[in-house]
Amino acid sequence: MPAGFARCGLGVVTRRQPGTRNLLNVNHSMSPARVRVLTLVAMIAFAGNSLLCRLALKGTGIDPASFTSIRMISGAVCLWFITQVRGGSHSGSGSWLSAFALFLYAAAFSFAYVSLTAGTGALLLFGAVQVTMFGYGFWNGERIRVPQVIGFLLAFGGLLGLLLRGISAPPLQGSALMLGAGVAWGVYSLRGRNPGDATRATAGNFLRAVPFVAVLSAATLPFVSLNSTGVFYAVSSGVLASGLGYVIWYTALQGLSASSAATVQLSVPVLAAAGGIIFLGEQLSARLFIAATAILGGIALTILGERKSS
Repeated sequence: MPAGFARCGLGVVTRRQPGTRNLLNVNHSMSPARVRVLTLVAMIAFAGNSLLCRLALKGTGIDPASFTSIRMISGAVCLWFITQVRGGSHSGSGSWLSAFALFLYAAAFSFAYVSLTAGTGALLLFGAVQVTMFGYGFWNGERIRVPQVIGFLLAFGGLLGLLLRGISAPPLQGSALMLGAGVAWGVYSLRGRNPGDATRATAGNFLRAVPFVAVLSAATLPFVSLNSTGVFYAVSSGVLASGLGYVIWYTALQGLSASSAATVQLSVPVLAAAGGIIFLGEQLSARLFIAATAILGGIALTILGERKSS
């Protein structure tokens, strides 16, 4: 990975800007302890998206389209407010194509969690993002080292092993949707590698995604199902796990190397699986454990190869 870039938010790549202002008023001189705390909070927020979505769709009766719309709109409002507090305009930030990829990710993510457990969904998402980004780099002639190739094959094999038919295999439709969400997020991540204000660009993309979720809501109007608890989870996902989560992560990135930023995200599927077991009563199957070991181990090897390339 080129120096100065870091993966963030399950794969988003952004150039860290020295001295960039942020809502938390933290700069490169912040202490290592603060960096660690901010990083931990960001990883919990990213894993929280899986837990909140699964909680809402499993236990409250809200429909996935409504969850998606409320999450995206509340996230857009949160990020817009943050850009205003920081004293800048979001105009000119983001793009319609990136916003559409963001919408596809969010919609597929929600519909997938109708049937997937929190840990399985996060693992499929995380694996698909990394496979997409690695595949793009390979296709475009990026220098690939042996550990990266081995890591890619191991992660891809883990995904295939997780999806093989059997009594503990996750539902095919939900798995396909989550893999699609991962591909969409990978595309969104690749399009976000340009230098600039990452928070403002994300705010612009969230705002541009609002018309797409409005179309989704209109198309699924006959199936709308809302209740106060489901709406609360969706707003929490948009404001806390998405909007504020991204801002905290972009702040933490100022104190992390690219390889460290990529490595710490290996914790997201683990946190999501642990949260699913604790809060949702989900079971850790042998298949999921083996697949998780292969996928996360493969991604770790890929990151190691990127670090050596840098």
